[in-house]
Amino acid sequence: MKNRSRAAAGVIVGFCLSLGLSMGLGSAAEPQVRKGETMSHASGTFEVKLTPQAPEGKPEDAPVGRMTIDKQFHGDLEATSKGEMLAAMTSVKGSAGYVAMEKVTGTLKGRTGTFVLQHTGTMNRGEPQLSVTVVPDSGTGQLAGLSGKMTIDIADGKHSYTFEYTLAETP
Repeated sequence: MKNRSRAAAGVIVGFCLSLGLSMGLGSAAEPQVRKGETMSHASGTFEVKLTPQAPEGKPEDAPVGRMTIDKQFHGDLEATSKGEMLAAMTSVKGSAGYVAMEKVTGTLKGRTGTFVLQHTGTMNRGEPQLSVTVVPDSGTGQLAGLSGKMTIDIADGKHSYTFEYTLAETP
């Protein structure tokens, strides 16, 4: 049982990481820029640790795999994040999906605070699609009013990000 659960977790981790293998994965939609705002760009690298969590009930009956996320961002975003992920594989090779939420704490180009990223990823018979978006109104401190989208790239086992964002004045 334990080996089956670990094997399933490995498959899920592989799937989640494979979503970033294509160049520039992320939502094609640009963050909405309101009057008086300017689009900013941040980039850098990150390390990620995904830790499989025990399923509720019997492992073979679990509808989804569950993992914790721990990241360390470098570059224009110097931060850490903690989050949770749910992932599901299908019986069709190359088809699966995941969702995740992660709270990011740190500094974005000199501004300190926190914000939450929402991930939605699917693999449709080998065709990946990934959207990583700032949850509206989740920014705190000097990052209050933050909105934007992040793309993730994986090349030669190294993770990098590009973050297109705006910082609005809060009401």
